[in-house]
Amino acid sequence: MSALHCGVDVVKRLKLPYLERLDGAIPGICAMGLGLRERIGAGLKEAMREKDATRLSTLRLINAAVKDQDIAARAKGQNDGVGEPEVLAILGKMVKQRQESARAYEEGGRLELAEKERAEIAVIEDYLPRQLSEKEVETAIDEAISSTGAEGLRDMGKVMGALKAKYTGRMDFGAAGATIKARLG
Repeated sequence: MSALHCGVDVVKRLKLPYLERLDGAIPGICAMGLGLRERIGAGLKEAMREKDATRLSTLRLINAAVKDQDIAARAKGQNDGVGEPEVLAILGKMVKQRQESARAYEEGGRLELAEKERAEIAVIEDYLPRQLSEKEVETAIDEAISSTGAEGLRDMGKVMGALKAKYTGRMDFGAAGATIKARLG
């Protein structure tokens, strides 16, 4: 995908007039005004126009995963389906799955499949918010520990809950859990 910048002229060039008044929302264009689902939908249309098979198939997988969770949420009585934090969690899970697959393919000598997984990761990451740096994660953990009043490992769940509420999709909670354990233990 080409590098895009904010602006109505870019949206017009992409023939997405319905986005003009919303200031764009395709990865690389300002995402103000549109939700994640709309950005994914716009990206799907763009991938179709550009005949970008990797991007198109990955975005279709994202849509399928989100719709699957919507159906599960409706079965539980949530008529609106899943919200933005849940969609971010789905995307994070998809990235982790592909990272594990790429690692397994590399160990098995299937470099072309590992590269395909990495290409899918790049597409998915276009829709995730910027990941926190290691220092930012440590600061967030310290803030969560102090705000929850956590004093020992028993309070780890409180700290994780506070972090997930504030930083869903922006940090690796597996790595954060290890750091929290070290600080509380």
